[in-house]
Amino acid sequence: MDPAQLKKIPLFANLTADHLDKVANIATQKQVRANEKIFQEGEVGTEMYLIGAGKVRISKMVPGVGEEALAILESGSYFGEMALIDDTPRSADATANIPCTLYVIQKADLEELMFLHKDLAYELLWTFVRTLSARLRETNDKIKAFFALSARF
Repeated sequence: MDPAQLKKIPLFANLTADHLDKVANIATQKQVRANEKIFQEGEVGTEMYLIGAGKVRISKMVPGVGEEALAILESGSYFGEMALIDDTPRSADATANIPCTLYVIQKADLEELMFLHKDLAYELLWTFVRTLSARLRETNDKIKAFFALSARF
C-alpha cells in the first residue's frame, strides 16, 4: 500500500513518514466484487480493512425487518478495527456495495509492529479511542432519536 494513501485515512493521519511506511508494509491488497460479503456478524475477526476504492455497507439483520444498513463507507474509511482491540465476534456484516480495493491489516502483524514501536502504538491507540468514542456518541444520539420517535406512537 502506498504510504501517501495511508496518510489520507484519519486513523493514520498523525503518523510519521517512517511509521506510515511500516504500517503500509503490513497491509495486503484484496479485491472484492460487488455484493460480496467481506465478513458476517458473529464471525471472529483477526483483521481490519482500509477502503482504497469502492463502497462498503455495514449492516445488521433485524428480526421482522430484514437488513438494516448502519453505514455506507467510502474510499479512505476503515472498518473492522474492533477485531484488533478485543476477541469478541463481529458486531455487524460488511458487504461490498460496488467492486472494492481493500487493504487488510492482520491483528498479529499490527500487534508486533506496535510492540516494536511504542510511539506508533501510543498514537494509534489514542486514535482508536477517539474514533470509538465518536461512534458511541453517534449511536447514543440515534438511540435517543429512536426513543423520541417511538414515544409518539
